[in-house]
Amino acid sequence: MVSVKQEKASYHHGDLRTTLVDAASEMLKQSGIDGLSLRKLADKVGVSRTAPYHHFKDKNELLCAIAEQGFMRWQDDAQPIFQQTNMPAKDKYRQFIQGYIAYAADNPELYDLMFGRTIWKSNTATKSLREIAYPSFQRQVEMTLQWQQQGLMPRGEDTLRLAQVTWGTMHGIARLLIDGIYADRSHIDEMCECALNLFVLSAGNDEPS
Repeated sequence: MVSVKQEKASYHHGDLRTTLVDAASEMLKQSGIDGLSLRKLADKVGVSRTAPYHHFKDKNELLCAIAEQGFMRWQDDAQPIFQQTNMPAKDKYRQFIQGYIAYAADNPELYDLMFGRTIWKSNTATKSLREIAYPSFQRQVEMTLQWQQQGLMPRGEDTLRLAQVTWGTMHGIARLLIDGIYADRSHIDEMCECALNLFVLSAGNDEPS
């Protein structure tokens, strides 16, 4: 157990909050949402049981912080895909789909928290979570418009609806894998390729973008 003096030093440098979120993310992965509490988190990190409350007023705020970290990690994974300059647009989209599904399959509890009902259905998302989650979909809309302009996706479809449907398809595949319904990890590549073929046109697939 660390001393009060050490805890205050962590508060001062902002390290304790990061440590708490990292530890909570690991607890979420191991035990799910029901196995996570601020008291258990304090015990795991080795601080007083009141220490986490200096950073999170309740469990919901902690869960939102974990979800924020999940969105940031996903963005860090996805961004390099579209920064490649010598890859055809279709291959980038293939990598994007595969990366999304793999991220969900590798982090099922985190994915549930990021996109599930625990936070969003009860409308308890913190301001900072909304500020990172909503732009993630807006980015999908912007990329969909770009793919339409490139001839990769149908230009005649409404961009917002097309983005919703393509994301909805990826989300559906992710949920099938996480829930173990009609699909398992051995099916990922084939399902991703099928999704790609459903949404991508033959035109514009061979030019880098």
